Amino acid sequence: MTEPTSSEPDTTSPRDDASEVSADPIERVLARVDARSGVRVFGAAQALQDDATAYGSDDGEQWDREERHALRRVPGLSTELEDVTEVEYRQLRLENVVLVGVYSQGSLVDAENSLRELAALAETAGAVVLDGVLQRRPHPDPATYLGRGKAEELKDLVAAVGADTVIADTELASSQRRALEDVVKVKVIDRTAVILDIFAQHAKTREGKAQVELAQLEYLLPRLRGWGESMSRQAGGQVGAGGAGMGSRGPGETKIELDRRRIRTRMAQLRRQIRDFAPARDAKRSERKRNTIPSVAIAGYTNAGKSSLLNRLTSAGVLVENALFATLDATVRRAETSDGRVYTLADTVGFVRNLPHQLVEAFRSTLEEVADADVLLHVVDAHHPDPAGQIATVRDVMGEVGAREVPEIVVFNKADLVDDDTRLVLHGLEPKAVFVSSRTGEGIDELRRVVEEALPLPEVELRAVVPYSRGELVSAIHETGHLIERRHESEGTFVHARVGARLAAELEPYTL
Repeated sequence: MTEPTSSEPDTTSPRDDASEVSADPIERVLARVDARSGVRVFGAAQALQDDATAYGSDDGEQWDREERHALRRVPGLSTELEDVTEVEYRQLRLENVVLVGVYSQGSLVDAENSLRELAALAETAGAVVLDGVLQRRPHPDPATYLGRGKAEELKDLVAAVGADTVIADTELASSQRRALEDVVKVKVIDRTAVILDIFAQHAKTREGKAQVELAQLEYLLPRLRGWGESMSRQAGGQVGAGGAGMGSRGPGETKIELDRRRIRTRMAQLRRQIRDFAPARDAKRSERKRNTIPSVAIAGYTNAGKSSLLNRLTSAGVLVENALFATLDATVRRAETSDGRVYTLADTVGFVRNLPHQLVEAFRSTLEEVADADVLLHVVDAHHPDPAGQIATVRDVMGEVGAREVPEIVVFNKADLVDDDTRLVLHGLEPKAVFVSSRTGEGIDELRRVVEEALPLPEVELRAVVPYSRGELVSAIHETGHLIERRHESEGTFVHARVGARLAAELEPYTL
């Protein structure tokens, strides 16, 4: 029997009966005393921000967010019969979930942060978190993840709080999930399934839906389970379906084998469909490169404020929501430097710790925007309890998509929510980072200046006198080049600038 872990300082004192029946499930969880041996109750879901400080004035009308929240359940209006013996039971409600996790010696803080993040993921997916527990053991049990004894305790907890789903803070093997379901008698899913569910809810474009479906099928394929008719084989000979007769005799194919074959066929179709989207993206990207327009990619942890920052920098009006993975599709917007140079800002999908490998592979085409960018804005939530973990997670994924060599600017967002001591700690973590607040506008001008300095300069430096009849060439220098000096002379406009090779060829007849 494992020794009980120490409780948090604010949860060790006894609570009265009123606190035990608090309406807020998180408060009820925090109010409970850790009475189970080897089990620790988790805290609040810190991955989500307080709604009072989540939104700014530069996010536009946000009609997409209003549409996403247009359907709301009104509690207390149910007229459902208490006796359901003679009627069909069709109550529509949110799933009530219990979270479980395993941590080793010395990793309690990371495990608690991860479980709080899982609570935020469950809430974003539409569930109600009733409770959460952590068990200390060197390694997860290969059979039931928690171990047989702790699984029995989890069964009692699930029955006590009335939960109908258990979510494990890891990716479970199919055998672990089945064994744990057999013990707790309710549905068991893992962290990967929750993230895939959120992606399926929030995907809007054809490409995004195809990428999510491909990731879901890759996750489902090795986890298919069959019993009863699923494991029986097709009958051969005259007793086959429709009396097929000769040519159909043999052991046949089980239903689960048919399902696997259909899934593989559908995955192949989705991969071809995603490849078919590539030419359009490549054409847009090559046009920007041909015109020597630099690109800046915004990447970072989910709910760090990437879309809010894009709205603040470009007035793009993209969807902003206090939820994990609110936006999945890449959004590219035009921006200008103070001296008139044009560049693009691309908002990309967010990341999370233990991001499923299937999603990284499926969204590789979307993440190409990051790998092909000239500058990377790495947005970090300054108010998050573990900013170093966020930075490490994002850089790991950037390495997987080949973006390690892209010049990086670390941006600590939500600076209005942190004090001076926290800023000192974050400065020690990333000395060259920029502190901004997309809600209040703090630090935005400094960020623009840093981005301008990081943008690559065109490769050709020249001096030319452009005739007044070719004013479009001077305009092109302003938009795509870097103008060093300009003055008006009798023959035309004298320019000293750095431009791209294509524009340099057009200016060659007028160069000095």
